[in-house]
Amino acid sequence: MLDTPDNDEQLTRILKRVRRIELITRGMVKETLGGQYHSRFKGQGIEFDDFREYQAGDDVRFLDWNVTARMDEPFVRKYIEERELTVMLVVDVSGSGDYGSQEDSKRERAAEVAAVFAFSAVQNQDKVGLILVSDRVEHYLPARKGSAHALRILRDILTIRPKSRKTNLTPALDTALERIAHRALVVLVSDFLTPDSVWEASLRSVAAKHDVVAAHISDPREWILPDAGRICMEDPETGEQFIVNTSHPEVRRKYAQAMGDRQDALTRMLRKNGVERIDVRLDDDYAPAMKAYFRSRRRRKR
Repeated sequence: MLDTPDNDEQLTRILKRVRRIELITRGMVKETLGGQYHSRFKGQGIEFDDFREYQAGDDVRFLDWNVTARMDEPFVRKYIEERELTVMLVVDVSGSGDYGSQEDSKRERAAEVAAVFAFSAVQNQDKVGLILVSDRVEHYLPARKGSAHALRILRDILTIRPKSRKTNLTPALDTALERIAHRALVVLVSDFLTPDSVWEASLRSVAAKHDVVAAHISDPREWILPDAGRICMEDPETGEQFIVNTSHPEVRRKYAQAMGDRQDALTRMLRKNGVERIDVRLDDDYAPAMKAYFRSRRRRKR
């Protein structure tokens, strides 16, 4: 459910936040990312043009076996490139996104990252849509063009009041697979505090059809336990509370090891499914990570 601010002070605060993110991300897109976005994410050609002889490096999936058999030489199908691209933003709005030890919460940083892709799409006359997910699809906004639509996406991310605080990316990925007809860029924005095994099958299906990138939002305080004696910790998604003795070195070591193992498993799973990853930390400027991603020459196989 989207939140409708019920007083002038709340409305003013939300609008200021939207405006701040808009200024930050529009500037980044205009100054450094626009051309790189365009060169990296041109739409895939879908209109058949002609046949030509196979050349080293061509995608073997474009081989036409009938022509190849007749000509006794390998031939591939040529397509006219379609420039327009659909960008679908899948943003995790589960309970863990409300946490933030820095100035911004993970939800606010997720909104900034989503805005970078949204305004990049707008600048290049592409469509952009939104799926907000907890352990269910909380909100779906079909892909459209224009700055007003991008601003609506930003507001929806910041004002959503999810019905559930838990995480499961499967419903959103299944929705993206069902709703997007042609090849698209699907951007997953999440802290990924959910078992990979739950949603990997859906990710594999989406990645087989679309170009997928995962923006991992993390807070440095989640990586290590402080030496602060006995503390009460609460799972933000289940509400479960438990006492932890953080003064014990072995407790801190095991926690750090578990967090490291989780990150390694996520990295392996994304790589196995051909999904690129952008690491966005709340204690660091995310612009270099975004720039490095857009500048990368490595492309997903089309």
